[in-house]
Amino acid sequence: YDVDGATSSALLKRFIAAVGGRTQVYIPDRIKEGYGPNTPALIKFKDDGISVVVTVDCGTSAFEPLEAAKDAGLEMIVVDHHEAEATLPPATAIINPNRLDDDSGQGQLAAVGVAFLLVVAVNRALRSAGWYETRPEPDLTGWLDLVALGTVCDVVPLTGINRALVSQGLKVMGQRRNTGLKALADVAGLKEAPETYHAGFQLGPRINAGGRIGSPDLGSRLLGTDDADEAMEIAHRLDELNLERRGIEAAVQEAAVEEAEKVGDDLGPLVVCAGEGWHPGVIGIVAGRLKDRFNRPACVIAFDGDTGTGSGRSVTGVDLGAAVIAACQAGILIKGGGHKMAAGFTVEKAKLEELKAFLSDRVATDIKEGDIRPTLYLDGAMKPKAADMNLLEILAQVGPFGAGNPEPRFVIPAAQLSYAAVVGERHVRGFVTGEGGGRLAAISFNCVDSPLGQALLNSDGAPLHLAGRLKVNTWQGRSSAQLHIDDAAPAW
Repeated sequence: YDVDGATSSALLKRFIAAVGGRTQVYIPDRIKEGYGPNTPALIKFKDDGISVVVTVDCGTSAFEPLEAAKDAGLEMIVVDHHEAEATLPPATAIINPNRLDDDSGQGQLAAVGVAFLLVVAVNRALRSAGWYETRPEPDLTGWLDLVALGTVCDVVPLTGINRALVSQGLKVMGQRRNTGLKALADVAGLKEAPETYHAGFQLGPRINAGGRIGSPDLGSRLLGTDDADEAMEIAHRLDELNLERRGIEAAVQEAAVEEAEKVGDDLGPLVVCAGEGWHPGVIGIVAGRLKDRFNRPACVIAFDGDTGTGSGRSVTGVDLGAAVIAACQAGILIKGGGHKMAAGFTVEKAKLEELKAFLSDRVATDIKEGDIRPTLYLDGAMKPKAADMNLLEILAQVGPFGAGNPEPRFVIPAAQLSYAAVVGERHVRGFVTGEGGGRLAAISFNCVDSPLGQALLNSDGAPLHLAGRLKVNTWQGRSSAQLHIDDAAPAW
């Protein structure tokens, strides 16, 4: 239902169709059917005459559904990247670089990356078997836009092969080959060459909105269609759902933050918030917001009666997926799974306090006090006059940036911020000057009501150490360097 699943399913659908196969995509409704494969759906596939089922971005922990599928005579192939237990469910193949017996060293792949490597291997086998002697061979690189989108949006490390896949995939995305992605980019107002930011914060949230609060198959349908009218219709619907999602998310986030702050300063190593009637489609986003706000792993649980759906987001160094799997093995959870940075689960309300205690104890072994203290890592010091387009071009060579390969962050020591003013109600803009001369445009987003925003607005020329990232700012056809301020400290 998320971007990784939508891109994975669209990729496999396109490849199977290109080599002459027939397929249909089924995305479970996570509110009605839960996460991943479920027995009723698999049995219905068998009744409908389907013989082979491929799961993408799920299935590694689906023991009971895959047992039922085996008994029904279905051939199951699991394409996944979530953490695995020592034993695996029955299947013809479980393709997962995070199996305990896998030695590929590619555990950082998103599901769409695993799916792409599977497609490459199958394509090579078909070529060797002479399959393409009488039919055209598909251009696999033309689908790298899907791989890049799913990889960025699943927030896996942009290192190793992921960096290569995303780097080349963004180039393909810029060519607008995919009818659905082109429509979505138009609806989102994306005109410039796409970067990881556009994939992660403009395109991805709109696709996710379908799975979160709308129809779960909208994203996969959008990315799998070649009909321009259908694509534009779906893109507009996803845009509407994304606006609706923001309102729902804000309400749940406000309630979750209020619950977390009741504890005061004694939050412990893990934040767990739960509420009756919270929309399960936004709890993952809210968990991410809590993780960022409190700088520690966070889980948010939406209860509907006696059971709840939970979603968690972690910080570097804390394997939340392993903790959730351990909670399943301990009988605390009905089901659950995930990877190092994110997890999902189902829990009985009666076991909520037991779950909190278990996860806190488990996480406490991985996290240190220093890990939960807000920390901003800097890559170097810079003078304002050094920040120009030439430097930005050099920095771009070590991209694309994202999880595991963050944008370089610089400090401008003892700088003065002049003409500081509020723009767009929540942002602060100004100009930075400092030692050595030069003047650099700067902006800090969504900070007006924060200590950072007030410090910038009220500096009155007093020197500040400014930390931030260099970006390209294009205005009226002219491009220049701009500092995106992340933090400030008094320099006196």
